[in-house]
Amino acid sequence: MNVKIEESWKEVLKHEFTKPYFLQIVTHLKTERASGKIIYPPGQLIFNAFDKTPFSILKVVILGQDPYHGAGQAMGLSFSVPDDVPPPPSLVNIYKELNKDIGMPIPSTGNLTKWAEQGVLLLNAVLTVRANEPASHSKIGWMDFTNAVIKKISDEKKGIVFLLWGKFAQEKQVLIDETKHFVLKAAHPSPFSADKGFFGCKHFSRTNELLIKQGIDPINWSL
Repeated sequence: MNVKIEESWKEVLKHEFTKPYFLQIVTHLKTERASGKIIYPPGQLIFNAFDKTPFSILKVVILGQDPYHGAGQAMGLSFSVPDDVPPPPSLVNIYKELNKDIGMPIPSTGNLTKWAEQGVLLLNAVLTVRANEPASHSKIGWMDFTNAVIKKISDEKKGIVFLLWGKFAQEKQVLIDETKHFVLKAAHPSPFSADKGFFGCKHFSRTNELLIKQGIDPINWSL
């Protein structure tokens, strides 16, 4: 099927789009929309993480779990919200760690597009959600797709820095070849767990150190 996704990813993932599980995702979304369900993010933003971070420029992967389920929040980039939406609690904590780690001033925007455009894949494990129903699409097949994405990155790239925050993200570690990539793990930045190892993890400076050692331009984390 013809999926609207950035061309380099379209080539890398072309075999996934014809598999039964992916066709099942498409059918499920069409059925829910036809029955009047509201689904986030909007259709044109479902693959926004891929569109903003082509396979060719990929340097870092930050793995989230589920899109935001409130109106106007989800924009297809993990942890990110549009400019006119206040940063949610987990993102506020990410900013606090950035401030302590590299001295970055706390931004007023929650829009992380600038990171994505530098090669930071802001990937949620599940790419859609029903309005006001967290994890409502966690079992419709998206995990198969994003697991395939992680495996493709592991197989076809080298030197990628994977940031795995929290137990859910860390379960994806088995998909990553750590002989050719870097995995940094910490607690999730949620207010429920940030003080259990996310604060003080210094993942942003450590990511740039790993990139620089490979002769790769570091990420400018400022927004």
